[in-house]
Amino acid sequence: MTTEPGARHGGATSTFGTPFDVNWLGLWTLYRKEVQRFFKVITQTVLAPVVTTLLFLAIFSLALGRGEVRIGELAFVEFLAPGLIMMAIIQNAFANTSSSIGIAKVQGNIVDYLMPPLSAGELVFGVAMGGVTRGVIVGVVVWLTMIPFVGVQLAHPSLVPIYVLSASLTLSLLGLLTALWADKFDQMAAVTNFVITPLSFLSGTFYSVDRLPDGLGWVAHLNPFFYMIDGLRFALTGHADGNVVVGLAVLLAVNLGLWLFTLRLVRRGYNIRP
Repeated sequence: MTTEPGARHGGATSTFGTPFDVNWLGLWTLYRKEVQRFFKVITQTVLAPVVTTLLFLAIFSLALGRGEVRIGELAFVEFLAPGLIMMAIIQNAFANTSSSIGIAKVQGNIVDYLMPPLSAGELVFGVAMGGVTRGVIVGVVVWLTMIPFVGVQLAHPSLVPIYVLSASLTLSLLGLLTALWADKFDQMAAVTNFVITPLSFLSGTFYSVDRLPDGLGWVAHLNPFFYMIDGLRFALTGHADGNVVVGLAVLLAVNLGLWLFTLRLVRRGYNIRP
């Protein structure tokens, strides 16, 4: 049996896009495996990020007061809460896919992903949806735990799932790309420490980009993470520093580009086939 993604019993090949040609059972099994993997260590994968996020909220609330500092019509903690929620979503969606494929490569059991009769599209989709699920769960739990302290509202409820799902998918695909590229754990850690964390911190999580020095505001608008955080903040509070329509278009384009690029690499077996 070949280890190339897309191999089927009997020689047929799925293209993922034709509904009757999708291996639904295999796709569901892969997705369930990815979800069960992080649920087995739920204290580390869900509860720990929630505690860390609440600590950020508590520290800033104590340092700046609950209502003394305001950004626009919002108290600072109300402004901060959506950014912290999205930051937790971003970091955990990325961590799920990067660790799943990365550990499989380092431990030498990546063949467990390649041997089943799954197409490249099904493989990417199943793994990515595992990361999306973790990001969504962490985000929902963080939001629920913040309600008693901040009273996070839903100014535009229909936009909340759009931004949460699109941000989770973006970081899931980035995590998968990182895992494909990396050969060691320290390479994945480098991407987390020097790319993901700085981009999430410097995208308006803790401050309004309107407060940046003249001439630097446009830099924030080049950061896709800004549109994730600003979009969720608009959905929850009605406050936005950027253009919401532009943000949605950017996230759609980024997700489409990442999906096509990741799919191409997996089809080629980049860094996952001997």
